Amino acid sequence: MTAVGVVMATTAGMVLSTEVYAQSAGAIVVQGNRRIEADTVRSYFRTGPGEPLTAARVDEAIKAMYATGLFRDVRVSRQGGRLVVQVAENEVINRVVFEGNRRLKTEQLQGEIESRARGTFSRATVQSDTQRLYDVYRRTGRYEVEIVPKTIEQPNGRIDLIFEITEGKKAGVRAINFVGNNAFGRQRLLDVMSTAESGILSWLKSNDVYDADRLNADQEAIRRLYLRAGYVDMRVLSARADFDQAANAFTIYIEIEEGPQYRIGTVDVQSNIRDVDGATLRSAVKTAPGAVYNVELVDKSLEDVTLEVARRGYAFASVRPRGERDPSTLTVNLVYVVEEGPRVYVERINVRGNTRTQDRVIRREFDMAEGDAYNRVLVDRAERRLRNLGFFKEVKITTEPGSAADRVIVNVEVQDQPTGAFSIAGGFSTADGFIAEASVEERNFLGRGQFVRLGGMYGQRSRGINFSFTEPFLMEYRLSGGFDLFYRHTSRASFQPFESTSYGGTLRLGIPITEQFAMQLRYSAVSQRISMRDDQLNCFTGYGGQLSRYSDGQFFEASDPRTAGLGAGTPQFTDANGLPTAVNTGTPYSCLRDGEVSAALRAINKKNRFISMVGYSLIYSNLDRATNPTQGLFAELRQDVAGVGGNARFIRTTGDARYYHDLTNDWVGMLRVQGGHIAGLGGRLDSVDQFFMGPELVRGFQTAGIGPRDFEIRRVAGLQGINREADAIGGTMYWGASAEVTFPITFLPRDFGMRGALYADAGSVWGYSGITSFNTGGANLPVTLNGSDAHKIRSSVGVGLLWNSPFGPIRFDYSFVLSKAQGDQTQAFRFSGGTRF
Repeated sequence: MTAVGVVMATTAGMVLSTEVYAQSAGAIVVQGNRRIEADTVRSYFRTGPGEPLTAARVDEAIKAMYATGLFRDVRVSRQGGRLVVQVAENEVINRVVFEGNRRLKTEQLQGEIESRARGTFSRATVQSDTQRLYDVYRRTGRYEVEIVPKTIEQPNGRIDLIFEITEGKKAGVRAINFVGNNAFGRQRLLDVMSTAESGILSWLKSNDVYDADRLNADQEAIRRLYLRAGYVDMRVLSARADFDQAANAFTIYIEIEEGPQYRIGTVDVQSNIRDVDGATLRSAVKTAPGAVYNVELVDKSLEDVTLEVARRGYAFASVRPRGERDPSTLTVNLVYVVEEGPRVYVERINVRGNTRTQDRVIRREFDMAEGDAYNRVLVDRAERRLRNLGFFKEVKITTEPGSAADRVIVNVEVQDQPTGAFSIAGGFSTADGFIAEASVEERNFLGRGQFVRLGGMYGQRSRGINFSFTEPFLMEYRLSGGFDLFYRHTSRASFQPFESTSYGGTLRLGIPITEQFAMQLRYSAVSQRISMRDDQLNCFTGYGGQLSRYSDGQFFEASDPRTAGLGAGTPQFTDANGLPTAVNTGTPYSCLRDGEVSAALRAINKKNRFISMVGYSLIYSNLDRATNPTQGLFAELRQDVAGVGGNARFIRTTGDARYYHDLTNDWVGMLRVQGGHIAGLGGRLDSVDQFFMGPELVRGFQTAGIGPRDFEIRRVAGLQGINREADAIGGTMYWGASAEVTFPITFLPRDFGMRGALYADAGSVWGYSGITSFNTGGANLPVTLNGSDAHKIRSSVGVGLLWNSPFGPIRFDYSFVLSKAQGDQTQAFRFSGGTRF
């Protein structure tokens, strides 16, 4: 095995004088060639008719031969009247082999080099290949890597090219240190960076290595964070990475100059187009006087003003912001200047690099097409949309002059990335027990931009399967359409004394109104069957007579000799004033003696329920990010009407709003309000259609632990020593309010991904509107509510631990109930979590 030197050694051939060689090309003798024809070599030395073969021409021929990469040595000499060309051919590569690579696959390394099997061996090419392999390993954090290219000679002028690799240990980012940051804490800055610190979980991630390009992108992300918060003078003074050879680790230092926070002073729109009044464009501006300066709102204002002017017929108008800072008042006076831009048309939009995604999926993100007016603001908007799709690893849009002065060519360079996922989820919660889920999804199905998902779930108390399909551009309009199909079976639990089997589907249509505001229309059809055990329904009269109730709520059997012969509703005993102290309830004792279900639930046992309903949602969101938001508002109003066929008839309205605010030093505050109402249409509601609330409304309570309950069940069952509380039967109205602050746990490494939480909740559920009694076996079973506590406010405070673990998000809550109503079921500790891997 022969090592290949990293510096190519070549022979430049003999030095030729400037004399003229009179020999013709036919008098050239080629020696040393084995695979390459002699005529091919002579062709480099041929001259035109009547042209002499000069020394300069011979020198050009030698250079041309070296440039082909076919020769490692070319020597030219003159022997009498002949020109002798002595060549040494480069070997042919039989195969390319990588040895010692464990962290990077051979296919990945092969794609980085130019040397190929059955290609010509070149020391210069091997040298550049070796350097590229070094770069690839260093991007993965392997700075101790050693790469030695070697060759093994084979018969017939062939060689095996072998890259011997010693990968070494990964050089991680030991620490990222910030200097000069006061407005944002270290944790908040790290959150916007793609570079992460190494830790005990480094084996699960790949972004904890130093990459110069990544660090440059991180600087821009930090700058945008400050510009969104009004720090217009902010600068990243320096960003350097120091490598500790002994520790094989980098330490990154980022020095920041924040400057003061600015607010918006005045806002104006100045139009230099004669027929466009700037004042009429003010409604398209998103920035408001007195608000904190936000560069994203400025960009959004540019887009909206540009589109508004274009709708008025000025497709070539350009809008630029002009900001005048006033350091004395710490304000920025904004002026959006509208001008008639140059008349430039889009000649062509070239899409390159997409090996999987169809061209039309990319082109539809542009609000312009070939032949339309060119507008830079719309190009920037398209680039942002393409990045947000998540289909591409890289997106770059550039322009070049077209065939005429008023034409421009738009080039879209993309690089596809995997968009499919197979996941297995597992978790546990105090409500649902252990649960496992497997799913396969594709966000760019067949390169069409469609979303497809098939999933299955199996757990202690539930199991099911679901399928979803979404077309984000329905009929080539910016409308999303799709459907969902599902099957689900839930078993009995402490909060649900029956089994339920449901299957059905939903048709969806999404209508974007603005970038932040959208509407969704839907139709749902669900078939449901509820079943209960026989011992939950065994109402027969073989156990004795009727029950009577004293004024203190205690019961006794009507077979008691003291009440013999008295009918239902007859006063049984009187006090000193002659007032009754007990009344015969008329309720058969055996219907309630061993904890049967509430009459409200008996009414729907084995009833084939078919719910056919239409609905809509109005959704507003300006959150800074979809997961773990720190700033912005999310609000949703939902309304569904059942009764378009089927045997359920109701109108249900719910609302939910959450506001997030970045407080200080990585503390994030959240305020939430929610509420709902359901009303029957032309009759009473089935119990299961009403609201069953618990920890999703007020933490510290069990699932379905808040709201109306059938108290007749609890009292009678309690009489017989059965440890069972009343069945929850749902309410028609609810409201809730929550306040929460999350904060970093500073004494734990960031790699743990843990945050703490403090919260306070309040809410209520009331307004049962189901049946009041149910006749079974000749007995009329009543539904007795805790009416005096119907509107009582439930409240709690608590602490939480949020863990963004490598196994998925997990949350622990411990709550202290401050107020509750009669019969409410509490649960101080709650745990939920899951994973995908």
